[in-house]
Amino acid sequence: MGYGTIAIMSIPRPNPEAAAPVTHGSNFIRQVIESDLASGKHTTRRWSGHPAPGPVQATGEPDPAAIRTRFPPEPNGYLHFGHAKSICLNFGLARDYAGACHMRFDDTNPAREEQEYVDSILDAVHWLGFSWESAGHRNLYYASDYFETLYQFAEALIGAGLAYVDSQNAEAMRASRGTLTEPGRDSPYRNRSAAENLDLFRRMRAGEFADGSQVLRLRIDMAAPNINLRDPAIYRIRRAHHHRTGDAWCIYPLYDYTHCISDALENITHSICTLEFEDHRPLYEWVLERLVELGQLARPLPQQIEFARLNLTYVVLSKRKLIQLVDEQHVTGWDDPRMPTLAGARRRGYTAAGFRLFTERIGVSRADSWIDFSVLEDCMREDLNAQALRRVAVLDPVRLVIDNFPDGHVELCQAPNHPQKPELGIRDIALTRELWIEREDFSEQPPKGFFRLAPGAEVRLRYGYIVRCVSVEHDEAGQVRTIHCTYDPTTRSGTPGAEARKVKGNIHWLSASRSVPIEVRVYDRLFKVPHPGAGERDFLLDLNPDSARIVTAFGEEALADAAPEDRLQFERQGYYVADRVDHRPDRLVFNRTVGLRDSWARESSTAAPPPARS
Repeated sequence: MGYGTIAIMSIPRPNPEAAAPVTHGSNFIRQVIESDLASGKHTTRRWSGHPAPGPVQATGEPDPAAIRTRFPPEPNGYLHFGHAKSICLNFGLARDYAGACHMRFDDTNPAREEQEYVDSILDAVHWLGFSWESAGHRNLYYASDYFETLYQFAEALIGAGLAYVDSQNAEAMRASRGTLTEPGRDSPYRNRSAAENLDLFRRMRAGEFADGSQVLRLRIDMAAPNINLRDPAIYRIRRAHHHRTGDAWCIYPLYDYTHCISDALENITHSICTLEFEDHRPLYEWVLERLVELGQLARPLPQQIEFARLNLTYVVLSKRKLIQLVDEQHVTGWDDPRMPTLAGARRRGYTAAGFRLFTERIGVSRADSWIDFSVLEDCMREDLNAQALRRVAVLDPVRLVIDNFPDGHVELCQAPNHPQKPELGIRDIALTRELWIEREDFSEQPPKGFFRLAPGAEVRLRYGYIVRCVSVEHDEAGQVRTIHCTYDPTTRSGTPGAEARKVKGNIHWLSASRSVPIEVRVYDRLFKVPHPGAGERDFLLDLNPDSARIVTAFGEEALADAAPEDRLQFERQGYYVADRVDHRPDRLVFNRTVGLRDSWARESSTAAPPPARS
């Protein structure tokens, strides 16, 4: 740290992740919850202290949570912006209505799930400011915890004639399922006896059959208008190592069967999901009702409620496309700051409080709509403006020499750490004879309305003096190499009479000898169009070639003390963050989070939909 500077570490650091929750408005989900609470619908629930079937829960105390929600991702990838909306919604509702939100992993597909994803998901939820601990209970659960219970429930369904083992191959099952306008056809194995089905199912578990040769299906209605009710499969044979249960199982339950039962075992009151599961709700309810009739579960049952998922312009949220971006190295990884993952957002400097504000601002509805990316950026600006300490950096430097400033003299100019928070104090910036200024702040042939530095023109050096350009030096290519100025020693900012002389321009600067070199990664939107890949177009053709560039720049001396994930405003530039991976004392790396203002053509906050696919 240079003489006369204040280290960042000496200044109180805001903690955005611990910020108070934003004030919420009403929405249809809150109205359902408030109606349920007013009617006392859930007051008869009992809680044994852990997820369990109905008879076990009945032995517990009255449930201390007024409501229970859950966030149930599959651990097969990194969370993205859409998950942030679901996290804030589920955990926020539990917080606001004296409830509990469960963190549950739907880990029933061992071929795609890894502990790496489990760890990243837990980290992301914590980073967003939420906890799954409530009333002394650590509500962290896994669907794999319920494998034995799920199996016993399946045997009960078989015994009641509500499920059967189908020995058709996958192609035959698809062919007999029917269409939206034609009913399906019964499997030739549909009328097996309960005893035969139970024997086959137990042999499936014992590993007697090859993968894919047998499935367990519910016996519902092959002529149902809702295809999801046409005898859906609920167990398949798959020999794959599970990240938690190892090789203990070779049969695994499918999502539609597992999810509703997991909700019921956990006493979930409101099972909130996105609209693509609306057609699955009749199956959700059918399974739970049958298990109540069989004495395995108790009322009141969970209620599934659907809301519109997040549709955000200038990004892709398809897991397949995100994997393609990573695998084909169009980005540097899942935490690339341009990726719409929460890991990437955190590395870019986006804040948890900004995401919470964004979620509240866009609201919850049942109608699909497009949200312009600028809404998310505005929320980040709003939060960062309140918390980010101010610093000076020159990203495209050109040398400026003050000819009449004493050679070797150092003068300390005072600058606030935050203009709206005087309690954060001031810092000193060294002024010397040779400075760096932004190249764009000088023009030899200034256009009309250019109020920065030009031959014969005057500007104020921010926090310093008024200077006048007297001459310019060029390099061999004709580019400006050095700007020569003189300064008026009576005009130092903050001194009596300094404001007597008025100039329109105000530029930032740094001492050439008292600044530190920094690496700045200037990030922009990953895609150049609002709807990448619309209308059958290859979404990779819409990548923004200018979404990332690296520049060697200069920063004020206080930046040498920045710690990873310190968020700062580079004055007149934008908001930046010290990179959480590469930043270290001998390599100062800063990522651009967002500019001071929207540099893209603004659309309406509810953006136009993408062109229809041909």
